[in-house]
Amino acid sequence: MNFDDLQRRVRRAEALARIRSEQTLQHWSTLERVWRSAWTPGRILLAGLAGGFVAGKLEPNGAFSGARWLQMIGSVSGLVASAQASVASFAAAAAGMAAQQASEAADEAGQASDTPPSPGTASAAAPHPMPPRAAEAATEVSED
Repeated sequence: MNFDDLQRRVRRAEALARIRSEQTLQHWSTLERVWRSAWTPGRILLAGLAGGFVAGKLEPNGAFSGARWLQMIGSVSGLVASAQASVASFAAAAAGMAAQQASEAADEAGQASDTPPSPGTASAAAPHPMPPRAAEAATEVSED
C-alpha cells in the first residue's frame, strides 16, 4: 500500500469513528430520557414495596440485618452517583469534541474566505446569521 491509500483509510476510519460517536450520543440521550420518564411515582412505590418485601423475607433468616441493609443502600447510592458523574463527564467530553470540530470547521471556512476566488467563479454569499436561542435571547433582554 502506498502512502495515499493509507491516508485515505485513516480519514475513512476517523469519519466512521466520528459518526459512531454521534450515534452513541444520540442513543445515550434517548436512553436517558426514556429512563427518567419511566420512573413514575407509582413505579417508585412499587420498587420500594418490592425492596421491603425482599428485605422482610431475608431478615428472619438473619442474612440481612438493618445495618447490612443500610450498607447496601449506601453502596447502591454511591454506584448511582458515580454512574451519573461518568455520564456527565462523557457528555462534557462529547461537547468538547463538538466544539473542537466546530472550531476546525470555522478555521477551514476562514482559510477558504481568505483565498481570493478564481476568475470565472462566483463568490459565495455570506451565511445568514442565526437568531439567538430562547435562553440567549432571554439573557440579552435581562442584561439591558
